[in-house]
Amino acid sequence: MRRKKLLIGASVIALAAAGVAVALAPLAAEPEREKDCGDVLPPLPGEAARPAKPEPAWAQKGGSVNDASCLSRTPVAGIVSPHSEKEVADTLAYARAAGLTVSPAGVRHSMGGHAFRRGGIMLDMRHMNRIELNPESSTVTVGGGATWHDIQKAIHPRFAVKAMQSTDIFTVGGSISVNAHGMDHQAGALMGSIRSLRVMLADGRALTVSPEENADLFHLIVGGYGLFGVILSAELQVVPNDIYESGRELVAMKDLPARLAKIIADPNVGLMYTHLSTAPGSLLDEALIYTYRHTNEAGMTRAPLGEVGSVKMRRLTVNLAKKGPVFQSLKWWSEKNLEHRFETCTVTRAQAMHDAEACLVSRNDPMHDSVPYLRNHLKNDTDILHEYFIPRDRLIPFVNGLREIVRGQDANLLNASVRVVGKEDNFLTYAPQPAYSVVLYFNQRTDADGNPRMQRLTSALIDLAKAQGGRFFLPYQLHYTPEQLEASYPQIRGFFAEKRKWDPAGMFRNTWYERYAPALG
Repeated sequence: MRRKKLLIGASVIALAAAGVAVALAPLAAEPEREKDCGDVLPPLPGEAARPAKPEPAWAQKGGSVNDASCLSRTPVAGIVSPHSEKEVADTLAYARAAGLTVSPAGVRHSMGGHAFRRGGIMLDMRHMNRIELNPESSTVTVGGGATWHDIQKAIHPRFAVKAMQSTDIFTVGGSISVNAHGMDHQAGALMGSIRSLRVMLADGRALTVSPEENADLFHLIVGGYGLFGVILSAELQVVPNDIYESGRELVAMKDLPARLAKIIADPNVGLMYTHLSTAPGSLLDEALIYTYRHTNEAGMTRAPLGEVGSVKMRRLTVNLAKKGPVFQSLKWWSEKNLEHRFETCTVTRAQAMHDAEACLVSRNDPMHDSVPYLRNHLKNDTDILHEYFIPRDRLIPFVNGLREIVRGQDANLLNASVRVVGKEDNFLTYAPQPAYSVVLYFNQRTDADGNPRMQRLTSALIDLAKAQGGRFFLPYQLHYTPEQLEASYPQIRGFFAEKRKWDPAGMFRNTWYERYAPALG
């Protein structure tokens, strides 16, 4: 009898274990295809295209496109994927004759239809990805469709990117169109590392623009969301691929501004970023500061750039955190206590390292992350980015308000980080003064209730940022009103007026422009 009970017990345990494995499998599964959650973008009046010859070489004729939100399914005239400047010019000529609009696009990680428009041509620039390193001038000339991932591989191990986004999946043209920033607080946003751009205007003219040449247009194209021209190529500054000693420290949120101020003033810190707790018990009350300090490079060897490992385990951790407070707490506990023990040290000394020695990495390593673990196979589920630029002396009041809103609206906050942003002087600047960037990563259901809840959350956070003298980033969902846009960006009417001056026929358009230009133009 006892043996029989043991056998039954063992069978029950085995079945339970199998059930857990089955339940967890979708959380770690690879996505089967690009996720499509429908279309929540505002409707636009349709345009009947007039026939024109010759037609471009369509990569896709008709059909629909979407973006990283998976919520922006939009019917288009088609997709053209040019391989040369001539093919771009031919596509624009066809669009002018056919009365179609054109939207330059990269990997489409903007989340509000910024890379396409209903009934228009989406110009997929990813085949214009030539990369040419110029060691003598410490520059790299790249096509607008080149990704930071490929640029890093092309210039490693001698050189590193000066300024780029914190992950490497984006195209150069897309990053320039939003004036992206990243981990290097000394380099500033991408605008500061651009030597020159080659762009094509709506009439088919190709121009060189830079801080010195055609400077007015340069300041409009950087952070101009593809509305002034097609970015054909860019000449960017590169820097030595320095070796850093990685470090991390846990601080209370109340002490974070003072600690960050000291790190910013330290010239030996080359890269930095901060993660805030998303665990319910310490929500936004704790911060982990990650730093990369210059170190002596004598006798050291840089390893080839590797790809991110443990993808399924990372995906499982992120997706479990969507399931409730226990897993959210476990995720933060793991980051505080476990993750650093598995850090990959990519730089080796000529002599053997001792166990107590710090982990060394090259500059390229922390930014060489294509975040494959954020892609998933989950149904009725998407993840949404927000970003807010807060004056440095108002960070604590903003975070206190953020905590209250997240708890009050029961928002599913998966990740929160802080980065350092300097003053940016492009036309549609998000940082008219030095600021901290607060980046938020929310999980959203795609059912009938999910989008209205995200809209309420977004509106509340935009108002909070404005009350603290800050601004919100524009590449994300279109959940803000024209009045909120103008309150945060008082230069928006001038921006739209410049758009009409440089593109009087309105060839370059996207869903974002169609949503706000009629109200504010």
